[in-house]
Amino acid sequence: MSPTQDPASSHATGRFAGWRNLSRRSRGLSLRTLVILRWLAIAGQSATILVATAFLHFDLPLWPCLAVIATSVAMNLWAGARLKPTDGRFSDGSATAAHLGFDILQLTALLALTGGLQNPFCLLLVAPVTVSAASLPARQAILLGLLVLLATVGLFFWALPLPWQAGTELNLPPLYRFGTGLALITGVVFTATYAWRVATEAEKLELALATTQDVLQREQRLAALGGLAAAAAHELGTPLATIQVVARELLRASTPGSGAAEDAALIVQQAERCRGILKKLSQQPEAGDALYADVGLEALLEEVVEPHRGFDLDFTVGVRTPEDTDADALRVRRLPEVIHGLSALVENAADFANSRVRVQALVEADTITIEVVDDGPGFAGEILPRLGEPYVTSRPQGKARQALAAQIAAAARPALPGRKSRKQARHAPIPEIAPSQGGMGLGFFIARTLLERTGGTVTVGTGDGEKGQPKGARVTIRWPRAALEMAVGDNATLTIGAAHPS
Repeated sequence: MSPTQDPASSHATGRFAGWRNLSRRSRGLSLRTLVILRWLAIAGQSATILVATAFLHFDLPLWPCLAVIATSVAMNLWAGARLKPTDGRFSDGSATAAHLGFDILQLTALLALTGGLQNPFCLLLVAPVTVSAASLPARQAILLGLLVLLATVGLFFWALPLPWQAGTELNLPPLYRFGTGLALITGVVFTATYAWRVATEAEKLELALATTQDVLQREQRLAALGGLAAAAAHELGTPLATIQVVARELLRASTPGSGAAEDAALIVQQAERCRGILKKLSQQPEAGDALYADVGLEALLEEVVEPHRGFDLDFTVGVRTPEDTDADALRVRRLPEVIHGLSALVENAADFANSRVRVQALVEADTITIEVVDDGPGFAGEILPRLGEPYVTSRPQGKARQALAAQIAAAARPALPGRKSRKQARHAPIPEIAPSQGGMGLGFFIARTLLERTGGTVTVGTGDGEKGQPKGARVTIRWPRAALEMAVGDNATLTIGAAHPS
């Protein structure tokens, strides 16, 4: 229950709260798709009736069957009349459920006229429920599944005999019909559940990948600011040069020691300062600016850790290299994917850590490995097998976000009689954060996706906690050294695709 939820309303929902809170993933199918599917069903039903009567000479109740098919034709004509030529919008869940419910009833009536559960085409009742499970919210899909269950029970107790060749009557025992009905219900449940899970996972993955792409685009826009600054510096160079020329002329024309001479000298001095700033801004990555091209490995780790310092945590940053390698001379590509991915992992460690977070790099002959270790409770047993999937989390509210949430809540709380003032509330203990306000479970997924795009391999495990102490968590990222290291003479504008084969 969220902090603003009324307990009475929570109690009022009672046992139906879970039903009302079932996920609403999609909005249904387009009306055009429903019309096309129904025309296909009408064509199949008509062809089956034609073959059974004209070629197999089965004694079908022809006119009642044609009447049932005609109702489906009329329904489709009515739906097609509402369909605009350029209308590609999705109908809502209720409208789609109504169309699929009609198809279930129409097929049930047709089966009742042609043998009920003895008719092998009763398997087609699975199709509408499977479609609904893949495209509708849970409530509509469950209602359609119950409708098929009722239809199966009805077909078991009432149906005309199965049409067969003239002079031959096929009577299957009730046990067979019961088995067919049970198989039909089992198939509906299994296929609907399967379609539901596949659609849910696909939707989660699609949304998570879109979020990852948004994060990467934001990082790329930040990197593009360097080029924008260079362009601005180039455009400002000409008017600044004019200002310098005019200021020097004023300085030469002014009496030494006068106020005008001092002002002209100040203008010349500040113009020179501006030229220096513009020169620095106009420096392109290929000119050797470490901010855009490459950076020392330890400096990279410090850049990642720095925003998370200051919340009563001890951050340790270190780099271990072979004896014949100078750690200060080791340069790595400053990739936005690496920056953001490591920042997300350090943020997770800071959220769970009790007092200590260690970020350490190990440089070996062929690999570069970075470990993020904390002294928190470690990964939960139920989370660990699914870690790295989107929307899997047990994250508490981060320390920085807890402090900010407490300040916002205190500032927004009215100072009514009998309550603490806002100043007192700011210093009150941080209230418990509701789980619904926690992370979405995308942080680790995004970090892993970005780091793997740079050629890294992400693994998780336990930390260095001693016996009787929290084990902590360890996240290890290992790159081929050639994928991350900036070799002498490399072009600073190398892209991710050039850094590794993938």
